[in-house]
Amino acid sequence: MKLATVEQMRGMDRYAIEKLGMAEEILMENAAHASVALLQEKFGIHGKAFVIFCGAGNNGGDGLAVARLIKSVGGRVKVFLTASPKKYGGAAKTNYDILCNLDGDIQLLTKAHEARVDVLHGDAVVDAIFGTGLDREVKGLAADVIALINACGRPVLSLDIPSGISGDTGQIMGTAVRADYTVTFGLPKLGNMFYPGYEHCGALRVTPISFPPSLYDREDLTVQTNGAVVPLPPRPAEAYKGSMGDVLFIAGGANYFGAPYFSAMSFLKTGGGYARLAAPASIIPFVAQSGREIVYLPQRETAALSLSLKAKPELLALAEKADMVVIGPGLSLQDETAKLIRELAAVISKPLLIDGDGLTAVAERPEILLKRKSATILTPHAGEMSRLARKSVADVNADKIGVLRDTAKKMNATVVFKGAHSLIGLTDGRVYVNLSGNPGMATAGSGDVLTGCIAAMNGLGLGPELATRKGVFLHGYAGDLAALEKGQDGITATDILEHLPQALKDDRAGVVESQYYEPQIIL
Repeated sequence: MKLATVEQMRGMDRYAIEKLGMAEEILMENAAHASVALLQEKFGIHGKAFVIFCGAGNNGGDGLAVARLIKSVGGRVKVFLTASPKKYGGAAKTNYDILCNLDGDIQLLTKAHEARVDVLHGDAVVDAIFGTGLDREVKGLAADVIALINACGRPVLSLDIPSGISGDTGQIMGTAVRADYTVTFGLPKLGNMFYPGYEHCGALRVTPISFPPSLYDREDLTVQTNGAVVPLPPRPAEAYKGSMGDVLFIAGGANYFGAPYFSAMSFLKTGGGYARLAAPASIIPFVAQSGREIVYLPQRETAALSLSLKAKPELLALAEKADMVVIGPGLSLQDETAKLIRELAAVISKPLLIDGDGLTAVAERPEILLKRKSATILTPHAGEMSRLARKSVADVNADKIGVLRDTAKKMNATVVFKGAHSLIGLTDGRVYVNLSGNPGMATAGSGDVLTGCIAAMNGLGLGPELATRKGVFLHGYAGDLAALEKGQDGITATDILEHLPQALKDDRAGVVESQYYEPQIIL
């Protein structure tokens, strides 16, 4: 599903009104109908009591339209205004005037506590205070009302986005409503999908408000969700290990036995054929105790038991025989090893996935990646992304999409920005927001498992970009399966690893429950 910035959605609204002749009142009415449909589904309306908080703009107008529709089907509704009704214009004023003509119960708030009794006796609360265009900190009466909503213990429906959440970044603007449900209009906004905004939305629904597909599926909308839509290639009956991917993993160092194991073993667990691990000779016996299916290639090492620069000729020869090369997991930050990584990355001719310590090494001279002819995949977390982009972590997190796009373009690479709802950036500017996964996956080794998943998808026959998207999704889905079985607390990389075969099985059988990985649509 495509996602929109606040400005893109405003442009879609203008186009629908000015070019398609859709009156603003029609769009607001459709938004209200979808919202009331959700209220009917979850709570019923006839004889139930609802409290609606309406702000000054069109989001408040949506709330007024919802109030009118609730009254029309026998519900009781009390509307509290957080700003003077004199500020209403256009469709919002029309709905305010109609509700007044219907003797709607409307009260202009001066203090939040004036609404407390109604809220505590209501069956549900509707939040229509601020829309997606909020660009300032929430203070004063609005902040007090949000505090009341969050403390009331009643189910909460937010219209378009929970009030207090930035529509473009998902950040909390001082304070924000914690909704149980959110109905967003037209398309989901970035703030609906980015944390912490996504968490504040509760169950997210989207209604196209009668926009035609040509409007919300345009090519210039370059951010979209990354669900289970990339099909897995069939596994041929005559497959053999070499035909399902032959990957060289250059990984491991002193005290880092898990990273090379998890990256190579997850490749096998996700359907890959041949995992060859080139690691310092001294650590291989320790890794081999766990991963007997991996082919081990002992390499020359430094005194600190990291890969030596002297291993370069053999590693290049091994790389030429592989279908893909993974470099970085647990390699250490020793100067000699970092130099080796950079020299290898500059000349390896096969598709190359760089992770972990490999990213830190390459960040010192990112220009070497521009000379590469084959595909490059980078998988940084926020700290590694800050080094690649040469920005602070705060600046990176404040503009995730922009930084990701710049990094993918400047390094001519597919980039996975790992985190809650990992982002996948392609060199042409497209970005995919991955919705699988859970907080329990924030554990040592999880990123190494992801590395192997992506390599396996390439081995199964997907091109580097699709392999990255599919690998990220399956990695998150395996984590969700692990959490379903064990709970999020205490999940380890091993748990994720062991659930990868089931993740592939579910995906091939078409039983992945897409409603968890795509916002549901309300017509």
